[in-house]
Amino acid sequence: MPFAVVEASPDMRTLPLRAATSTVLDASPFAVMAAVHGASLGGGRVFTATSGPGTLRAMEMFPVWAGSRQPIVCAFMCRGVALPPSIQPETIEIAFMLDTGMIIFHAENAQDYFDMILAGYAIAEQPEVHLPVGVFADGFFVTHTREVVMLPSDDIKLAGYDPELAPIPPFDMEHAPIRAVRDPLLNKSNFVSYAASASWHQEVLAAAERARKHINKYMGGLIEVENPGAKTMIIASGTAVSQSREALRVMKREGMDDVGLIKVKSIRPFPAKEIAEATAGASRIFVPEFNAGGWLAREVMSSIDNNSRVTAGPRVFGGVSLPSEVIVGAIKKALQK
Repeated sequence: MPFAVVEASPDMRTLPLRAATSTVLDASPFAVMAAVHGASLGGGRVFTATSGPGTLRAMEMFPVWAGSRQPIVCAFMCRGVALPPSIQPETIEIAFMLDTGMIIFHAENAQDYFDMILAGYAIAEQPEVHLPVGVFADGFFVTHTREVVMLPSDDIKLAGYDPELAPIPPFDMEHAPIRAVRDPLLNKSNFVSYAASASWHQEVLAAAERARKHINKYMGGLIEVENPGAKTMIIASGTAVSQSREALRVMKREGMDDVGLIKVKSIRPFPAKEIAEATAGASRIFVPEFNAGGWLAREVMSSIDNNSRVTAGPRVFGGVSLPSEVIVGAIKKALQK
């Protein structure tokens, strides 16, 4: 069942915790995401979550969040979205989210998931960013397994959110929302209204680009590189990174030392420049994924020169696992040609 947690704005923080924080439960993903939007418009700090089919049912609200510049943090647990149903990792829903205007992170494991959610608030609430953040983790491998997670020390806490610093004023009794929701520019079909809408879309995209320096600060970069300069590189995100790490260990034991790994942590903004630099000396590139479409491979191929170097796979889907032997076998087969 979808849920949302809402924290009141700073002027209400003298209230008891139970009065300043509320939880919303609803059977409709769309209804929850719409309620979340209203809470954020009112100046609240919001957290919510959804998964697989719930993501698709709530889809309309995600570009609305971005278009209204609300710093909502949403956890997504990627799973199959079609029959037969599956809670196994399948990341096709990330492909559907790429152009919503949201910032998108992809966690490798439970530690990443915890850290990226907290970092998401620090990044999203920057006045020059102020966009929603989606933190994605792969179903079952992360959501239905147990893992030890390192927590921050007790004397560290997330700074409070002040909606008065937002680029969009909150909807409350001190900031009448009438002009924002009934501006004539938005209600007429003419060149001026189209230009206004286009410039707003451009600002959403620019805000995501401005997030890069904050991602570098709070997440240590958009990518991580293992064995830089290798002639063969694996590029992966989510739990495909863990499978690729094991594949590297297997190949190293077999004397294949010239293989590296690029872990992609930020999907939006996409680390095109960083990946191009990290693969400059690579002659072969492999992109293992848990989905049928190969969206990460497409992103990589659009970001680098000589993209004939890229093998879009191996890919698995429908709940099928991706053992390291499959990755090792794909690399060996390609290198023998």
